[in-house]
Amino acid sequence: MPKKKKDVPEEIPTNEAQEPALAEVLDAPPPADAKYAEMLDKYQRCLADFDNFRKRTAKEMAERRSDGIRDACEKLLPIIDNFERALASAENKEDHFYKGIEMIARQFDNVLDELGVKSIETEPGGAFDINLHYAVAHTEDENFGENAIVEVMQKGYVHKERVIRPAMVKVAN
Repeated sequence: MPKKKKDVPEEIPTNEAQEPALAEVLDAPPPADAKYAEMLDKYQRCLADFDNFRKRTAKEMAERRSDGIRDACEKLLPIIDNFERALASAENKEDHFYKGIEMIARQFDNVLDELGVKSIETEPGGAFDINLHYAVAHTEDENFGENAIVEVMQKGYVHKERVIRPAMVKVAN
């Protein structure tokens, strides 16, 4: 006996509205939103790291330059002091030798100004500041108040708010 065919339709009914959506999902590349977000995050972190590196490097270079200026000035300040002593001890201020020494001292002052090195303004009668002055002598003097500077023995210098050498002073008690 011949086998009976079940009532099976020859075509399976499909929902045609689902078919294009399924085809789109299968043909589409994997979702790029997650990959894009990950790559964007890496890019932004890399930019931030590079910007921090650039700023840190610029700051370190500026600090090294300032340290170099301070180191060089520390070695030159005794020479400048000797020029000032020579000028102070000269008797004939019209002598050509005196004028030559004065010109050299002025050149040193100009170089210090160009480098941003300033002398500490210390006037007799001014207040003693432990951050700017170095007391090498004390005296009892009624003309000056307590902790007032009586005499400046050696000029002090600063570079960008940092003391290269404190001013050596005599202080009244």
